[in-house]
Amino acid sequence: MAPKWKYHFPAPFLEAIFRHQKFFIERAVLPQQIWTTSSESNLPGDGIRRREIMEAVEDDVIVELEHVNVEDNMSACVDETRGGDGGIVPQVGMKFKDENEVYEFYKRYAYEVGFPVRRRNSKKDDDGVLQYVTLTCSREGQRSGCTSSSLKPQPTIQTGCKARISAAFDYQGFWVIRTVHLDHNHKTSPSKSRLFRCNRDISAHVKRKIEVNDLAGISLHKSFNSAIVEAGGYENLSCVEKDCRNYIEKVRRLKLGEGDTAAIQSYFSEMQAECLGFYFSIDLDEDSRLRNVFWADNRCRQAYKEFGDVVTFDTTYLTNKYDMPFAPFVGVNHHGQSTLFGCGLLSNENTDTFVWLFRT
Repeated sequence: MAPKWKYHFPAPFLEAIFRHQKFFIERAVLPQQIWTTSSESNLPGDGIRRREIMEAVEDDVIVELEHVNVEDNMSACVDETRGGDGGIVPQVGMKFKDENEVYEFYKRYAYEVGFPVRRRNSKKDDDGVLQYVTLTCSREGQRSGCTSSSLKPQPTIQTGCKARISAAFDYQGFWVIRTVHLDHNHKTSPSKSRLFRCNRDISAHVKRKIEVNDLAGISLHKSFNSAIVEAGGYENLSCVEKDCRNYIEKVRRLKLGEGDTAAIQSYFSEMQAECLGFYFSIDLDEDSRLRNVFWADNRCRQAYKEFGDVVTFDTTYLTNKYDMPFAPFVGVNHHGQSTLFGCGLLSNENTDTFVWLFRT
């Protein structure tokens, strides 16, 4: 019985095949476990076995070379999608894990090119799952209204720019870019990218610094100049003075006096123990600071059951010393008199705050 032939190709040997394919096919010198010497090749059928091995080797070489060519083509595609500065340019067919990854990719590309971005529109399915999104240059669109005849038209950044990308959620669970428009009808400025609203952000270190300085009575302007010096210049900061001013004003609204939060919770707890119908709810922020509060006693709740057909809600009634709007819920009783259904103190008047208040 003829012996069974086994052959194995180590990685360095395959690399040598790729470099010298023609020489290998004509005059190959294989490892000792594959080829026998001329003195040991006198067995019957040895020439047939050599041809079979040679054909198998050539087939493996072709498969490996095809694999290498595919990898080279993929690398060439990646190189083609890179811009002149090395950044990857959006192209149709690119896949991402989720919608946020698409947005971050397009924002990085916009930062390198020098234009601001925003979410133009999106579409959800019947279950509320996001299925489609369009990201555009912030200069997309035109200002509504007739201002051409005005003597002093309002300035606007909108120029009707058509630069955008759209991405959709496919059946494989990826977000795929469907359309790409890269041409702008305005000049781009990479040097100003850090000043665009989508790229501005206050670092945790700067936040802590201006908070401490505000408690010490140091003006915000001096705190911001100190942050600039510490960062080594304006160009190394990802925010402007207006961002810091808005942040510190928000902190001031959220920050009650020393002991006020504990005093409110203690007082409401005592009221709840004395009156079983008393209800209150306190909303805290991520730093466990008081943000919103709502309360209603038993009389207010009973009045709502009887006269809750019409409810008025007004946050312009008054504010306290912390600039927290007072939000009363008011109705009309059977005597035509106003009756109170509940009260709230709010840190701000944004959508999330009102959603929390109405659900409470």
